Amino acid sequence: MANYADFNLGIYFAGLEGDNPPPYPVTFAGLEAAARERLEHRLFDYVAGGAGDEHTQRGNVSAFERWGIVPRMLSGAAERDLSIELFGHRMPTPLLMSPIGVIGIMTDDEHGDLATAAASASSGVPMVASTLMQDPMEDVAAALGDTPGFFQLYTPNDREVAESFVRRAEAAGFAGIVVTLDTWTLGYRPRDLQHATFPQLRGYCLANYFSDPVFRSRLAVSPEEDPVAATMHWAATFGSPTLTWDDLAWLRGLTDLPLLLKGICHPDDVRRARDGGVDGIYCSNHGGRQAATAPALEMLPGVVDAADGMPVVFDSGPRSGPDIVKALALGATAVGIGRPYGYGAAIGGQAGIEFVLSCLLAEADLTMGLGGYASVADLTRDALVRLG
Repeated sequence: MANYADFNLGIYFAGLEGDNPPPYPVTFAGLEAAARERLEHRLFDYVAGGAGDEHTQRGNVSAFERWGIVPRMLSGAAERDLSIELFGHRMPTPLLMSPIGVIGIMTDDEHGDLATAAASASSGVPMVASTLMQDPMEDVAAALGDTPGFFQLYTPNDREVAESFVRRAEAAGFAGIVVTLDTWTLGYRPRDLQHATFPQLRGYCLANYFSDPVFRSRLAVSPEEDPVAATMHWAATFGSPTLTWDDLAWLRGLTDLPLLLKGICHPDDVRRARDGGVDGIYCSNHGGRQAATAPALEMLPGVVDAADGMPVVFDSGPRSGPDIVKALALGATAVGIGRPYGYGAAIGGQAGIEFVLSCLLAEADLTMGLGGYASVADLTRDALVRLG
């Protein structure tokens, strides 16, 4: 059985053929620097930025640094099994690509959602496709091939539009619905405010709205005839500030697909969600972009305990293979990454995304092997030690 860490050997052997370094950076810092050079400066700041003084997103990263992985020797981990079970699907790895609402315009051809879906199809790493796409969800789902994908829903205040989105996602073949709860309005994002810009208000990544029959029925003229009016109507309907626990039954009733709630970080909220019939919890602070000072990794063990066996997806802060391993050891069923693959898309499109996924999986695989952990099931909290 091949290990994902064999990717490393491929790079070394390619180097024997002359001056042949890898095509893209192999570290997060390198990816970020390369993406800064490629992306328009306001778009880069939109992706790289966070809420408030950005202490929250820095805290997401430093939270991982406070854990060490305990090495175990003579454990027979020369071959590793990174596969997991998630909602009836056997996934080759525990990695997911978290939704990025501007991934569509982060590639040179401004079809980044399709590039991400194609990378998902080739790698087997599922994509969580954002409501905010540059291409309609049906086209993105078709590009996923045999890899299961999930549709992330920003619940609009027009419930008929929300229901239409979910029905379309079902018909397109998505394997689950991820409802984001922490973005009913935008967080305080100084970088975007300083630029006085927000991509969607300029009409970007609204293809799911502009192609939706219910949304279009609300307009006096089509988005093609008056895209500005359509965009302003989107702005008036985005988000649902009145959504409460009383609405969970409505959300649950929209679909028979697995339903996950994204943004859940408190054990009491986990229990209420579980009692309300959801199928999974998505523990996240939106990459530090929404509620300033909200923790994420620190909350994961309590979320996992309260979930009581229900799958828990985690994102917010993973930048490397060891980070993925640590989140799994703290109980996550699967681990989402965001900015790393987004930067890969910016510098290399589909190929850039695939390269970043290969790097992350190689490092995670190697971290497990050198640590003596042959499978994801071996990663328990006993595999970690607090540092400092």
